[in-house]
Amino acid sequence: MKQFVLVVSIISILVICPSYSMATSMPCSMVLEPIDKKLINAKGVALFYKVQLRPPSFARTNISILGVHLPEPSSFGDYDSYEGFAFIPDEISWRFKLNPSSENNSPTWAGKFDEITAELENVEVEVRLSNSKSEKLGPSILKNNIKYCK
Repeated sequence: MKQFVLVVSIISILVICPSYSMATSMPCSMVLEPIDKKLINAKGVALFYKVQLRPPSFARTNISILGVHLPEPSSFGDYDSYEGFAFIPDEISWRFKLNPSSENNSPTWAGKFDEITAELENVEVEVRLSNSKSEKLGPSILKNNIKYCK
């Protein structure tokens, strides 16, 4: 009888509170949406997956971000680039440079980070303005939460 009650309790917890019972399954991706709704063409995507780095070590999580149709960074002030920024509130953050493609008018901005070892729950993902000389991180342009990762 005790085993039955235990099994029913565990199943109830998993069904009622699934977000507390598991981390995001890998691989997954999600669309990054513009903060300013006037940026109707600006979009991005974030991809999460496990990578095995050399020399052989334990698996880590890669985050790759791509942003398209983003405004020229200088149109927002003293910024010259974009960065990927992901964080677990009050715990840890990851910041990495996004590099522009060679397209003339509106380059695609892309970058990756391979060193994530934390469990990825409640992660916010952003594309943010950046000043590469001062290393000042600016406001978010695109954003989403890992709970929308599929």
